[in-house]
Amino acid sequence: MSSFSQSSLVAVLGPTNTGKTHLAIERMCAHSSGMIGFPLRLLAREVYDRVVVLKGANRVALVTGEEKIIPKDAQWFLCTAEAMPMDRDFAFVAIDEAQIGIDPERGHIFTDRMLHARGRDETMILGSESLRPLIEDMLPDAEIITRPRFSILSYAGPRKLSRLPRRSAIVAFSLEDVYAIAEMLRRQHGGAAIVMGSLSPQTRNAQVKMYQDGEVDYLVATDAIGMGLNLDVTHVAFAALKKFDGRRRRQLTLAEIGQIAGRAGRHQEDGSFGVLTGLATSDELQAEDIENLESHRFPKLEWLYWRNAEPDFGSVDALIRSLEETPQGRRLRAAPEAVDLAVLKRLAQDSALSGLAGSPDKVRLLWEAACIPDFRKVGADHQARFVASLWPHLAGGSGRIPHARMAQEISRLENVQGDIATLGARIAAARSWSYIAQKSHWVEQPEAMIDRTRALESRLSDAMHTQLTQRFVDKRTRVLMRGLLKDMLPQDVVVDDDGKVLVEGQEIGTLKGFQFLVPSDSRREDRKMLLAAAERYLGRIMTENADALAKAPDSVLALVADAAGQPAILWGDSRLAVLTKGKTLLQPEIKFERSIKDMAADDSQKVINRVKAWVCAMKAKNLQGLMKIDALANEPETPAAVRALFAQIVDAGGILSRREIDQAIRALDNDMRGHARRAGLVFGALDIFHHALMKPGAVLWRTALFAAFDAAPMIGQAPDNAVHLKQGTFASADHASRLGFREVADEYVRVDMVERLIKQAHEARQQGAIFAIDPALATSLGLSKSCHAALLELAGFVKTNDKPAPVEKPVSENNASPETSADETQAVAEEAAAPDTGPTAAAEAPADTVSVSAEPAEAVQYWRWKGMARKKNQGQFKSREKHQKQAKGAPVKRKAEPVLATAGGAFAELAALRDSMKK
Repeated sequence: MSSFSQSSLVAVLGPTNTGKTHLAIERMCAHSSGMIGFPLRLLAREVYDRVVVLKGANRVALVTGEEKIIPKDAQWFLCTAEAMPMDRDFAFVAIDEAQIGIDPERGHIFTDRMLHARGRDETMILGSESLRPLIEDMLPDAEIITRPRFSILSYAGPRKLSRLPRRSAIVAFSLEDVYAIAEMLRRQHGGAAIVMGSLSPQTRNAQVKMYQDGEVDYLVATDAIGMGLNLDVTHVAFAALKKFDGRRRRQLTLAEIGQIAGRAGRHQEDGSFGVLTGLATSDELQAEDIENLESHRFPKLEWLYWRNAEPDFGSVDALIRSLEETPQGRRLRAAPEAVDLAVLKRLAQDSALSGLAGSPDKVRLLWEAACIPDFRKVGADHQARFVASLWPHLAGGSGRIPHARMAQEISRLENVQGDIATLGARIAAARSWSYIAQKSHWVEQPEAMIDRTRALESRLSDAMHTQLTQRFVDKRTRVLMRGLLKDMLPQDVVVDDDGKVLVEGQEIGTLKGFQFLVPSDSRREDRKMLLAAAERYLGRIMTENADALAKAPDSVLALVADAAGQPAILWGDSRLAVLTKGKTLLQPEIKFERSIKDMAADDSQKVINRVKAWVCAMKAKNLQGLMKIDALANEPETPAAVRALFAQIVDAGGILSRREIDQAIRALDNDMRGHARRAGLVFGALDIFHHALMKPGAVLWRTALFAAFDAAPMIGQAPDNAVHLKQGTFASADHASRLGFREVADEYVRVDMVERLIKQAHEARQQGAIFAIDPALATSLGLSKSCHAALLELAGFVKTNDKPAPVEKPVSENNASPETSADETQAVAEEAAAPDTGPTAAAEAPADTVSVSAEPAEAVQYWRWKGMARKKNQGQFKSREKHQKQAKGAPVKRKAEPVLATAGGAFAELAALRDSMKK
């Protein structure tokens, strides 16, 4: 370090990753004042932020074409090479990346700074080792110090994009290639950050921060990455080894490749470089080039571009001639025509415009306007038209661009909507106006315009960063791809209360029980990866869930109709299985979800066993009576006639119209009826049913079993404990019966309540042959008068206008109808004394809803008992009719008298059943 203090001019040369820029910052900060010129606005801003931390914002300045932050007490200036204030005195001056003097567009600027920018106490030139012969020749007094690379740079060979290691930078030389590669990285690795020289510092910093913070593992950049940007890159991959330099597509020089490749590795961390394969633009490096790159041996520069830095402003023509002068030094070459000179020539061709430059000051002003950078990259013609629109304002009148004009142009750009290309174009235009606003002598309200253009660029930059991130970054994919690598550490996996599966904070899907659902917003090509990730991450959680389900109470499972009406078994809101047709109604098959079958074998079996056990438990709980009937139907000890009857009842789900099997019931003897009573059956006047099957749980399971057996949707459930439905829409006639209801005059009444109403009517028969039936019970159940009347008529009662005769004898001697036997009369009397027709009647209808009204509001309706018509035996009738015809030899007209069902006998059976249950 002592050598620096003894020499006023030092050239620090060497490959990248040698800490040259860091050294220059240290040396500048050691002086009372200083200035460093950088090749990029981005790099100037980065170093500015670092020096502000060291020296304070009030003493550090940032000077670029589009941005000037110059505090009153500024002592240290960080600038772009073009914007360096050459008229100010600094104790220390440095120019970074001086080898850019070979660049056709900007090289003359760096050559001039290298030759003429000097610090009062110390001047430092930073650059590649290839500058050595030029420094030795043109600056013989300079002390040359070689800085070796801190780490090793090695060639890693060609690789596919999918095989690139983490912390890689891919370098492309066109906007199309940058975006295409970034899109492929999004699909394969979760995304990439974008770094291009055309980005605003704010956008670039946001993208770099995303990369530096590890939010993405890859970076796609243009060759701007080679200009001193400090990034944690371990590998640099070239998408191409050719670039368009503004004039032609040419091969990259070895020095350019080395400058970019050298960004791999930081300080003492080694780096690697290579080429990208699988692209149409893929190239290969020669063995000799690889050896030179690894050894940092590059061809020495023999000359630099030069342009007159002090042109003649006597006239426009004199200015052009001076800018096209040929350099005198043998190491210098005239710079190719840059955009600024091309714009000046086009303006000079318009006499109306050039005529406004009638004095040296106006010629200088015209040249200053022609030097407005072509941020939009529209070329000399378009740029000349833009400058021509401003020049009359600058050359005439107040010499300033009208505030209204600038405000209008800026307002046009204040739309942050649009795609990346649209936002990029707006940012480029905003940079032009930012550059103009920094020229305080050009603008009517410079401070207001500077603030406005700065705010505009900031908003557009935020929008650009958002667009780049949304398009080229998929954090979920990045997290999953990291987790799927074999060498990665276990990741943080959490399932929140809503079932969302979070891996490193990124949602990869939702876990419902044992079913993993891919997010609805996931791309089609990502679904396979998400499912693979779920299989990897959720194994432990699936095992825990299987164990929890195996130990959980029955209440955690539920039987519901799914969207298609299938009887589904749910755990929470997760479907585990559906019931499908089995061997019999009571033995459905259980079809488990694919997600359960795909689990580990042990976990899957735990779930399957638990669900099967639950189905058995629920059938035993809710269908106990039906299960008992089914068991009796299969016992050898059960009489054959009873087994046949029980089989029909089981097939009907425990509720069957008596009319359908009345002959079979009448054929049972007392012993056989005893079997039926022990099974808990209720033999009603109209229906045969098991009283427990009226409960909501039983109704649900019966309808579910029917749906499974019939492969049909489940019937919609009636409200719990409903005994009467005013209206019902059933797809099939037997659906009402499966819910436990009987249709009566377009209304539906639960079968046990039907029997209770019929029992009440038979109790009323004790009044005599003509009797009244209290409507209070029917009213309390919600039945209309017409429905109640239809039900009584269905049970064998008919209305009459006759009045009952005065009764002088006990009712028990005269209440039997001619069609009813004495035994049946006694049975009815016994049933009348009973409080209900089954174990559930009282429970289903509160006592206060069935009390008999003492004073009917309307005229009393009287009834008489007629009897119920049996279902005709068509075969027997036809046979008997045929016999009569043969005997008499002539047709016989026979009036078929109704055969009366023994309704009283049915209630005798009910009474006997009740007594047996009490015992």
